[in-house]
Amino acid sequence: MYTFYRNEKLENLLTKFYEAGKIVSLVCHSTCLLLTTKDSSGNLLVEGKTWTGFANSEEQFADSFVGMKIQPFWIETEARKINNTNFITSGIFKPFAVRDGNLITGQQQYSGKAAAKLVIESLGI
Repeated sequence: MYTFYRNEKLENLLTKFYEAGKIVSLVCHSTCLLLTTKDSSGNLLVEGKTWTGFANSEEQFADSFVGMKIQPFWIETEARKINNTNFITSGIFKPFAVRDGNLITGQQQYSGKAAAKLVIESLGI
């Protein structure tokens, strides 16, 4: 969240991979990249896409557990402000991943395996 968000080098890499038809997969807080990554036409990469990332319910749990605000913002809150995108979540700290075309996202740290399975399926392996 602190080093990935608005990281131009990472955004450019995601766009390059996505537009080359490669699989782009992000899990947990790394999905914050999708809040600002744009394609070469200037549209957000998540425009018209269904995706996931760390949920507000999980952020709230983590903040309550440590007794302070951990992240500078919450991905779900910011994603819901974006028009023409579909940010979805599942149960708190339950494995959950979504594939929309070549974009694969996992909700949080327990979703890595689910996201990896979608990557493998999409590669036809």
